[in-house]
This record gives sequence, structure tokens and C-alpha cells, in this order.
Amino acid sequence: MAKSVVVTSENDSGRNLKFHDNKSGTDMTRADFVKQIESGNFSDYHVRVINGIKTPVSNPDGKEGNNLD
Repeated sequence: MAKSVVVTSENDSGRNLKFHDNKSGTDMTRADFVKQIESGNFSDYHVRVINGIKTPVSNPDGKEGNNLD
């Protein structure tokens, strides 16, 4: 099963910067993806503040297939 959202770019420290929504074909920045999650458009993800930066994360469910890579 293909992941609904995949990471397409990260910085040297491993912070995810850019994402691709496989369902719609849309590319998003971290900030764009955060806004989409906060608007309720991605129910399988939530936002955490990590080192002062809003960061998209997968909802925990014990499955590896839907984690952000």
C-alpha cells in the first residue's frame, strides 16, 4: 500500500522540509502541510512543536506503513 504522504526533502539534521501528497499529487512545504493538518485535511497526521517549530507527524497506530519517510 502506497503511503498517502511522503517526505521529499529534509535538512542536514533530518528535519522534514517538503512533502508530497500521493492522493492529490500536491507538493507541500512543511508550513503548508502543517496548515493542511490544522485545517483537518489530513486526519492521519497531527502537529507537534519540536524545538519551537510546528512539525507534521503521523498519528501513532503501530503500523510502519503510514509513518512519514
